[in-house]
Amino acid sequence: MRLLLKKGRVISPGIKDGEYDILIENGRIKRIDKGISEKKGRVINLRGLLTFPGFIDIHTHLRDPGWEYKEDIESGSKAGAWGGFTAIACMANTNPVNDNPSVTRYIREKAKEVAVIKVLPVGAVTKGLKGEELSEMGGMYKEGAVAFSDDGNYITNSTVMRRALEYSGIFDLPIISHPEDTTLSGEGVVNEGISSLISGMKGIPPESEEIAVFRDATLCALTKRRLHLTHISTKGSVEIIRSFKKKNVRVTCDVTPHHLFFTEKEVFRFDPNFKMKPPLRSEEDRDALFKGLADGTIDMIATDHAPHDKATKEVEFNFAPFGVIGLQTALPVVLHLWREGVIKLQDIPVKCSLNPARLLGLKDWGVIKENAVASITVVNPDVEWVFTEDLILSKSSNSPFLGMKLKGRAVLTISEGRISYYDEKI
Repeated sequence: MRLLLKKGRVISPGIKDGEYDILIENGRIKRIDKGISEKKGRVINLRGLLTFPGFIDIHTHLRDPGWEYKEDIESGSKAGAWGGFTAIACMANTNPVNDNPSVTRYIREKAKEVAVIKVLPVGAVTKGLKGEELSEMGGMYKEGAVAFSDDGNYITNSTVMRRALEYSGIFDLPIISHPEDTTLSGEGVVNEGISSLISGMKGIPPESEEIAVFRDATLCALTKRRLHLTHISTKGSVEIIRSFKKKNVRVTCDVTPHHLFFTEKEVFRFDPNFKMKPPLRSEEDRDALFKGLADGTIDMIATDHAPHDKATKEVEFNFAPFGVIGLQTALPVVLHLWREGVIKLQDIPVKCSLNPARLLGLKDWGVIKENAVASITVVNPDVEWVFTEDLILSKSSNSPFLGMKLKGRAVLTISEGRISYYDEKI
């Protein structure tokens, strides 16, 4: 397939900000220049639109196999494409758990059949996500696993975590850790602070995250392997990670759009769509996340897209499961951060494309350059829209952004040279 993108404003590491034409052929970027003329293939005019390297989400839950009524590989990939994502990595907490090569193979093969963007399996660190015995990492690696994670289940045994880091290092794959000392967080459902005090609900102290961050970063320094800390939410966590990075420890981290947009005050709505783990934190914590994004301590933005059906989510706050969807609302949050001066426009492809590609070992992804993989996200930053249920492509609708007016949307999503989503109207 030959495709010519005309006159888009290209924002990518390694290329000077400006209007360029991009010629795509056989899944690769063949040429970048001004005034390219092409008689064969399709031509799309992108004047006035922002052209980024394809966004990559390193943290999604697709619920497939096992809970396809909440989400599946096809619906999750379509939601991702609509939101501007060209690749998504799906966590291992499926049923059965993705802790062996056969489940990894199922995800990879089903994605080839039904996904409209690239879907990358993340294998479990331990068998059954129990934190006791290491999974078949080697076999999953051969079947296409790009990382290992017991996400949602913190590995409390330090020896098991050490061995996991050492073993995953054989394949140069990262361990993605959900940092939470569950002996401290216990049955908490909101941030320990103003939200727990006023609401009367049990709190989750910031220290439950920070203790886990420090332990995992210390083991990372010990083993000299690759560690990624996901959904960082507190000031203390940012400070700890910053200190380890100054020592050149191989630790990276991400933050979610909802932790960047909301604070714990939203809990007073008692709306289960604001219940997530880690919980929404204080304004001081959010300010620290902003600074961490700006100075490079926080490497990337990841959605932690966690679909839940209405029957289980629309119950009393205390009894609702943790988690919210985010694939279709991440982009306007990122653009909001740019407009508010939290990040620069040039930071967006670094946080959303280049660094995620590096984490997952996606060669020739994350940049717009000749001979690179043609995965591109084109954005209209000015279009205003309301996120309503009829726009949701996920099988679940548990979003804190429901009913909100947002600004900025993906116009065109191209994954490996294939148009995955295109809306000519915007």
